[in-house]
Amino acid sequence: MPETAKKKLPIGIQTFADMASGEYYYVDKTAHIHQLVEQGRYFFLSRPRRFGKSLLIDTIKSLFEGREELFSGLHIHDKWDWQQTHPVIRLSFADGVMQNRSQLDTHILELLEESAERLGISCDNSSIHGRFRELIHKAHEHHSARAVVLIDEYDKPILDNITAPDRARELREGLKNLYSVLKDADPHLRFCLLIGVSKFSKVSLFSGLNNLNDITLDAPYATICGYTDRDIDTVFAPELSGLDREQIRYWYNGYRWGDECCDSIYNPFDILLLLQKRRFAPYWFESATPTFLVELLVERGIFTPRLEQMQTEAELLSRFDVEQIATEALLFQTGYLTVHHVEEPMTGYWLYTLGYPNVEVESSLNQALLPALGVDEAPRQRLALFRILQAADLEALADHLKGLYASLPHDWYRNNPIARYEGHYASVFYSHFAALGLDVTVEDSSNTGKVDMSVDFNGTIYLFEFKVVEQVPTGKALQQLKDKGYAAKYRGEGKPIYLIGVEFSREERQIVGFEVERMS
Repeated sequence: MPETAKKKLPIGIQTFADMASGEYYYVDKTAHIHQLVEQGRYFFLSRPRRFGKSLLIDTIKSLFEGREELFSGLHIHDKWDWQQTHPVIRLSFADGVMQNRSQLDTHILELLEESAERLGISCDNSSIHGRFRELIHKAHEHHSARAVVLIDEYDKPILDNITAPDRARELREGLKNLYSVLKDADPHLRFCLLIGVSKFSKVSLFSGLNNLNDITLDAPYATICGYTDRDIDTVFAPELSGLDREQIRYWYNGYRWGDECCDSIYNPFDILLLLQKRRFAPYWFESATPTFLVELLVERGIFTPRLEQMQTEAELLSRFDVEQIATEALLFQTGYLTVHHVEEPMTGYWLYTLGYPNVEVESSLNQALLPALGVDEAPRQRLALFRILQAADLEALADHLKGLYASLPHDWYRNNPIARYEGHYASVFYSHFAALGLDVTVEDSSNTGKVDMSVDFNGTIYLFEFKVVEQVPTGKALQQLKDKGYAAKYRGEGKPIYLIGVEFSREERQIVGFEVERMS
């Protein structure tokens, strides 16, 4: 294969005309777009932030406007009727923060006016509902072709105010007023796509728009946004020299919208910044992780080891609204969990297993959770844990963990809901290790059962079993590790293995037993 010449990295580029100029690396998504526009007319797509949603919208806009020169060499070029063009109404809520209905209405009217001017149309209706309807009708009439409506970040005004429910509801009603126009505009529309981060229920935001086809979890569109392994190895091949390809996969790959047959995806923002800066870092996570997410998880007493394997129904993945935000939907739609497995245990009943997409998200989210779990000076604590594991000093590890629990404030224990269930001990324990970016597995399976937690650090295996002394006699944790033979699956690898039984006291709120045995 001939070597591909180096190009510019399209960091922050959301305009298709710029991407198609030949100056930038570009991953061709027009095969997905062609399938989409041929399949139907009304679509909805949810993807996390910084996944290329705006570029997708702009590509579709350029396609319907008939800008053939931009698509030369792309999959769709010889499959599209370039003589037939359509007026495109593109509305984007990506910029600005609207804090009340008045600001939102003003912004919507400005967007409608901009579209009207660009299409050479004059609208007389003063209401938002009336002007949007008039714009669609006149666009069809003036251009003798049905209109295309593309709405980018359709939900952002609500999400920006999600921690202020009254304000969020007010803004939701303003958007509902706009989107309700689409249900009666069918005779005048060729294509309609709404894209955002979350999926609000049709009842709350799209009342009456029953023909809106949600393709978020449809296998044919699993890779419509983001990069696949093949994209990394072909399109970005000139930039890979000097970078560990397996580390790229370990750090950033793993998003999936569909079952195991679907390709796993990389977030473009992570990959582009890695290729530019040449160092591994949580670029996506650090770009805008909402504080309300961490606060909500702690408020609901989330058992953090469960985040690695959370099972849910398809319905719960879509249950997102101002009045009711399902934890599973929040974590999935915002990109902190992704689909690991899909099964149909009985006809028509779909069960999804969610988990972290990659080590970037797992380590970064647990770093953010530690202070909310009561851990003071979490960065210093992480550094101490790293040095102890480097030295494989198990006595120091016991002292470190006991000191960690002793530092949790008494008031925090008394006032925080998470303290009311046993999983708090394991949550702090797991999140402390996961925050280091280690290879941590919860309920690691073997042919004899499941060990509570395994950690692989630089080729040394640590197997942890947790017990609460008020529930079982002391010494049971280590004994279970030995009796069950949990180390057997690792012995063939020739790695050092430590069995560690950790026993907590509910009354003392402390580790009261820490037994270690090294396997030869």
